[in-house]
Amino acid sequence: MTVRVSPELLKQVKGIAIRTRGVVDTLFAGESRSVFRGQGMEFAEVRAYEQGDDYRAIDWNVSARLGSPFVKTFTEERELTLLLVVDQSGSTRVGDPVQRAGRAVEVAAVLALAGAREQDRVGALLFTDRVEHVVRPAKGRRHVLRLIRDLLAFAPTHKGTDLSGAIRYTSKVLGHRGVVVLVSDFLDADWDRPLRELAARHDVTAVTVDDVRELRPRGRGWLTFEDPEHGGAALVDLGDPAVARRWAALAKSRIEDRNQRLRAAGVRHLAIDVHQDYAPLLRRAFSPKRRRGGGVARRGK
Repeated sequence: MTVRVSPELLKQVKGIAIRTRGVVDTLFAGESRSVFRGQGMEFAEVRAYEQGDDYRAIDWNVSARLGSPFVKTFTEERELTLLLVVDQSGSTRVGDPVQRAGRAVEVAAVLALAGAREQDRVGALLFTDRVEHVVRPAKGRRHVLRLIRDLLAFAPTHKGTDLSGAIRYTSKVLGHRGVVVLVSDFLDADWDRPLRELAARHDVTAVTVDDVRELRPRGRGWLTFEDPEHGGAALVDLGDPAVARRWAALAKSRIEDRNQRLRAAGVRHLAIDVHQDYAPLLRRAFSPKRRRGGGVARRGK
């Protein structure tokens, strides 16, 4: 993708960096570790066993060779790669007060800036029904500002969604274990297995971006709903209480099914809505305590 760097685009990049600075600065206020470190460990050395050491850390080969127990010690990974995988398909190009695609970009920008501040390698992958743009992971604030520029300037050439294809491509981009943040509405089929395989090799967080209007559409009476990916439209009478209840039940069922599938895939899940302040949710989802415990960071009331 060729990015035309206009003064307006540069202003947007600067604006998002300034607007999200407070979020980045407070993500880990008072914490001694970075937003992402501690996701993995690497071997450091062996040393003599001391009382109280975890017996599971004993290096039996070294212990047998030296005639006394020795344990392995580990350190947090010194260099971490963060890859932001952002859905820009047609279904994300809706939402109010902001489009889901816009919220996804802003969340990705916050995490990219947080990674840059901690000297992590940060990259991005934008997809629709194909991978449309890749920013290879690299270090530095200047690199991350270019990444944010690409996110803001991105104009998809397709409308469909191939989530499983994007997940498989992500595995190719990351040669070593890294951190993947997948931002999507997950409106696609057959992504469970590739996501489960990705989570077996990397630390994966799924950020789902929803719009409460899916459950409670604005307006009453006959409304026209358009399919942003495949075209076509449907006329629905939401003035009929039975139809409105059926609509809400189907929307709720879809979201619950998606959430259950994410849990089954073994990924951390952060659910946000375009109407809400996402900063507290990011703080909870990426805190060291939360990372150790896993689970879902749910939407606030």
